[in-house]
Amino acid sequence: MGVAGIATADMPVIHAGRKEFVSKIVDQSRAKLATRLAFVAAGFGVACWAPLVPYAKARCQVDDGTMGLILLLLGVGSIVAMPLAANLCGRFSSRPVVFVGGTGLAIVLPLLSVASSPVTLGAALFVFGASLGSLDVAMNLYAVDLERASEKPLMSSFHALFSIGSFLGSGSVTALLSRRFAPSVSTTLCSTVLIALVLFAMPRMFENREAQSQPMFAVPKGVVLSIALLAAVSFLVEGALLDWSALLLVAERLLSPARAGLGYMLFSIAMTFGRLIGDRIVARFGNFTVLTCGGLTALLGLCMLLLAPVAPVALGGILLVGLGAANIVPILFRLAGTQHAMPKGLAVAALTTAGYGGMLIGPAVIGFLSKEIGLHNAFWFLAALLISVPALSRHVTSEGLPHQTGTT
Repeated sequence: MGVAGIATADMPVIHAGRKEFVSKIVDQSRAKLATRLAFVAAGFGVACWAPLVPYAKARCQVDDGTMGLILLLLGVGSIVAMPLAANLCGRFSSRPVVFVGGTGLAIVLPLLSVASSPVTLGAALFVFGASLGSLDVAMNLYAVDLERASEKPLMSSFHALFSIGSFLGSGSVTALLSRRFAPSVSTTLCSTVLIALVLFAMPRMFENREAQSQPMFAVPKGVVLSIALLAAVSFLVEGALLDWSALLLVAERLLSPARAGLGYMLFSIAMTFGRLIGDRIVARFGNFTVLTCGGLTALLGLCMLLLAPVAPVALGGILLVGLGAANIVPILFRLAGTQHAMPKGLAVAALTTAGYGGMLIGPAVIGFLSKEIGLHNAFWFLAALLISVPALSRHVTSEGLPHQTGTT
């Protein structure tokens, strides 16, 4: 006969504590898988839209200026939805918001491929943006709670999967369109994949609703204000590189127009790689060190780009910007989710709102400055903004948060 806590030949016995530990590990593994799928779905969904832009512009028969205003509605929808999504996550947990946001992307995506007037396209983009913003807030809030439960850094690898999802999304639609599939068919196939990702993630997510109710909206305060500022700077730099790096490389006569896209491609690859290894780096060296060194590395890379006499140096600079910036935003999400100045959900919503705002206005700001002082000098403005990352890193990591110091 077995004795409690001892395994005998006829009856293996498991300690209650061991059983609870195994159950916790299994639950966390399921939750991590769900979170990874949510980040892949978000990147996949929004990137499916990018190859459709020329088709949408042709159907609506609008000029570049009007199309720019229509595209702005995607960001507006995201920003409007983010505070509401944070409140709903606090009340009902992230799971239903991830479901609504993910399925919303899947439903609206085919509509973007057939909208034939500026009004219908703008309305669809607004809803598409609202779905993306809701999914973005919900999955990041869930990732913050899962990281806290796991007691080790996870955020960088989650954000790397968003980038991988983006590659898969844009690549899938581009491949389908190149094989003469109609845009409506291409987006319907991709929407099917998107819904499958969301449905597979749903049963693996745990409840993470807040114990206390929170206001619908709150102005960022304390350390959250600084975190939001750094998020705006980081996203602004990324948006500026997306829209203007190729033009800068051509204007400086470093690359031909046909090869100028190589710069942003290297930036994206470096950022994805940096995030894939970022959790281990943060676990070893801590938030402060990684945030400071990341900001300095990105700043060095931008200076290399602007001072480069030849193309390899310029591309090396862009590579350094991607590596340095890779873990800034994941760390900021971690800090927003663990600070004590305001409710976690509102802090994460403030970060995402500031980030999207920076990405929206960044290209426009660089365009305005370029007209006034030249594109080369406009990029020096980005370098000046990046100084804020190492300058504020001590302040935003000073609350004694998890992963604050490295481990040996």
